[in-house]
Amino acid sequence: MYAKQINYEDYDGNSRSDIFYFNLTKTELTEMDMLTPGGLKNQIEKAVEDKDASTIVKIFKKLILGSYGVKSQDGRRFIKSAELSEEFSQTEAYNVLFMELASDDNAISDFIKHVVPKDIAAEIEKQELTRG
Repeated sequence: MYAKQINYEDYDGNSRSDIFYFNLTKTELTEMDMLTPGGLKNQIEKAVEDKDASTIVKIFKKLILGSYGVKSQDGRRFIKSAELSEEFSQTEAYNVLFMELASDDNAISDFIKHVVPKDIAAEIEKQELTRG
């Protein structure tokens, strides 16, 4: 689980700094991969290689809103719903996060490594080291 502090200005003009939670389980990642033609990883790599902005934007949005949720008070559940995702997407915090990911090549990789399970993050890190 990724607890990300986002600084933003709300729609009343107030400066805010709130913590938002993001997480993707192995099940969710598997579903995303299996429901994406050619697989999610391949789609991401192809979109980046082709500089396909439309697909990249869709992937960013899917990753952000698909991983957003609210931690239960007892810490036993991470609650996600279409309603919660839509509410978050209507905040300036979402805009700040989206633009951060869209404008910094390392930010999306860092975000993904934080929201996926630790063993998958380690595998991503290992693949990046062998490429670079």
